Amino acid sequence: MKASAPRFIISGGGTGGHIFPAIAIADELKRLRPDAEFLFVGAKGRMEMEKVPAAGYPIEGLWISGLQRRFTLDNLAFPVKVLSSLFRSRQILRDFRPDAVVGTGGYAGAPILYAAAQMGIPTLIQEPNAFAGLANKWLAGRVDKICVAFAGMGRFFPKHKLVITGNPVRQQLLDRSLDLARKRTTQRQTVLLMGGSGGARSLNEAMAGSTELIKARPQVQWVWQCGKHYLATYEGSATAALPNVHLTAFLDQMDQAYAEATVVIGRAGSTTIAEIEYLGKPTILVPSPWVAEDHQTKNAEALTREDAAVLVSDDSVTERLVPEVYSLLDDGHRRERLSANARKLAMPGAVTRIAEEVLNLISTPNQATVHATV
Repeated sequence: MKASAPRFIISGGGTGGHIFPAIAIADELKRLRPDAEFLFVGAKGRMEMEKVPAAGYPIEGLWISGLQRRFTLDNLAFPVKVLSSLFRSRQILRDFRPDAVVGTGGYAGAPILYAAAQMGIPTLIQEPNAFAGLANKWLAGRVDKICVAFAGMGRFFPKHKLVITGNPVRQQLLDRSLDLARKRTTQRQTVLLMGGSGGARSLNEAMAGSTELIKARPQVQWVWQCGKHYLATYEGSATAALPNVHLTAFLDQMDQAYAEATVVIGRAGSTTIAEIEYLGKPTILVPSPWVAEDHQTKNAEALTREDAAVLVSDDSVTERLVPEVYSLLDDGHRRERLSANARKLAMPGAVTRIAEEVLNLISTPNQATVHATV
């Protein structure tokens, strides 16, 4: 292990699915090496520029964005952004002189990891999804280690670099949730619908279009997290006015919400899946059709193959969502089976395994003189 204080650059941005695992890895590295120093690198104007400083870490922003699937003016600027970000990345690396660079996916991390690999700095990427993202696939041949959460990722990455670690979860929050669930004195059936901080349009439309179905079973409580962008649209809806529906833009007490949930509804992002596996919650997954490579569908299918979740497609969610919920609520044996199978897929301690892989990179003799190459 490096005797002097290690220095780490960590990059992951664009969405919470990249940002929060990156912060979790930094927190765990800090726990293992309290003397460590950190710098995050993200994309200017994206949510990491707020979330990372709020978590207590400094961050540098690059002028970079993803390549759009359709023709846009932004696509014309893409090559210039890439060259500018690579130039700035090399400056950051020379100034900060990191011992290792870690990426959690997304286009924001590609330039800094590419430049670090070129300069001989140890690099590690974490791929959270069952279908690898474009940035991580592009970096795979250059980085030293790749941490994954699903089996079979050798079809995307060099097998000798792979380590199955699982995805980082908010373990303290989830453990509090499990403790709260054990202490519950009521058995009221509660449905938790999570649309994410930005909200999920199709899930909100399904709720708004199911007023009579939800009204017909007043004993079932609904927590409807619609997202900040949709609160004004749906707070006056007939569904939101029902006494057994609680509409909210955010879920400030996520541990309590998970603890009370009999059934969870959500998108199929890697963080959501890791958390419902850890908790063993009967879950209906509605993959977003708008994400790159349709990777959320692949994530959900990895669970449905093991009978660990129910998959409802986005284009059928209005017709199927509430009937699927009631089917689960009425079948306790099925809920128990889904819960047990989800727990089997959980990989507690993932963030520690990832952090240890990072530390292993800087403890090998051939990396001892890395700063000389910067």
